Amino acid sequence: MDGQPLLQVTDLKQHFRMNKRFTVKAVNGVSFDIREGETYGLVGESGSGKSTIGRSIIRLYKPTSGKVTFEGVDISGPLKEREQVLLRTKMQMIFQDPMASLNPRKKVIDLIAQGLDIHKLYKTKEERKEKVYRILDKVGLSREHANRYAHQFSGGQRQRIGIARALIMEPKLIIADEAISALDVSIQAQVVNLMKDIQEETNTAFLFIAHDLSMVKYISDRIGVLHLGYLVETGTTHEIFENPVHPYTKSLLSAIPLANPVKEKDRVAIPYDYATSGIDYSKGIQHDLTSTHKVLATPEELTAWTNG
Repeated sequence: MDGQPLLQVTDLKQHFRMNKRFTVKAVNGVSFDIREGETYGLVGESGSGKSTIGRSIIRLYKPTSGKVTFEGVDISGPLKEREQVLLRTKMQMIFQDPMASLNPRKKVIDLIAQGLDIHKLYKTKEERKEKVYRILDKVGLSREHANRYAHQFSGGQRQRIGIARALIMEPKLIIADEAISALDVSIQAQVVNLMKDIQEETNTAFLFIAHDLSMVKYISDRIGVLHLGYLVETGTTHEIFENPVHPYTKSLLSAIPLANPVKEKDRVAIPYDYATSGIDYSKGIQHDLTSTHKVLATPEELTAWTNG
């Protein structure tokens, strides 16, 4: 874990101006980093800014302010050709809806090889075909699938195609934006296990964006908890699940259903309402509880929560 992080996000803000009077502040000063071969889970309720952060990092959105550094290169400002090539080859994204992100007019071989075609990463058509075949084998699909169309596959198979399309570029970082939320539970486990296997084999880092806390716990090394565009708490998986400090984190964790029906009957969900909590995120200070565990809080709030 020593050395420079693969990805470093510093005070990232993403605002969308709707009209002269109203601006949506989707992300408000979020900071975190991801190291090579690590999975960083980003959790929070719908509308908290998770997907916006992923899209800002990969530059589907231009960040309003803040700094994003990838492999030591600033990719948050105007992108020159060098930054463009680095970003488009070494960082890839897996989207929530696999069907919406796959061109229905193209065969699987052409969908997966699109990045190779754009960046001219092969010398012959045969080399191109072999690269696609190898990546299909890696994600658990047959070579015969290469000449089919996306609509001929199940949801889980489509997501495997999306993973193959990202992997063929040999990226250092993959942003998985709610990549399993549209799948059945049994298929979710298969896809997540596939991602873990790929990570062990290739040492690829993942930014895993999800609202399923149990799945985030299973796959992540560190976790960041988002609420209303603010990163309210971040730490290792053990720190977040065993020693949550922020009341919003505690509320999220209390909502996880328990597999044991006897314990589930006695489970009590902890309510949290920001409007009536008396907390002002904009005045908060990121306190270091340990070298990895941080919480967005004023000194007074931190004392009240830990004593309470």
